[in-house]
Amino acid sequence: MAEEPVSARVDTWLWSVRLTKTRSLASEVCRAGHVKVNGTRVKPARAVKPGDEIHFRHDGRDRIVVVTRVVTKRVGAPVAAECYIDKSPPPPPKEAVLGVPIRDRGAGRPTKRERRSIEKLFGRPPA
Repeated sequence: MAEEPVSARVDTWLWSVRLTKTRSLASEVCRAGHVKVNGTRVKPARAVKPGDEIHFRHDGRDRIVVVTRVVTKRVGAPVAAECYIDKSPPPPPKEAVLGVPIRDRGAGRPTKRERRSIEKLFGRPPA
């Protein structure tokens, strides 16, 4: 069996252990400043090694993982689960997610009164 690498790029590792769908998406998350390794914001080329704690925001959810094994090629889900320890808080329940108000089809534009109530619902200041 081949030796495991000592370190890997953070974007490659996030993609390899299936925490992001594509590597380019992992790079975008890093470039946007949503990835922290051991408390510092990092670029996509930052090397990760076992023991590093990675905080990142993806799909509107905060994830906290500790690297236990470094991989550079995408692996299957059972192997990927062994590569990190997930310390993320549980996702919010479906009921707690604020939905977008839906207007009946053909109802036209909202009236001034309706618009004010919508802005109040979202906590926006009155125009």
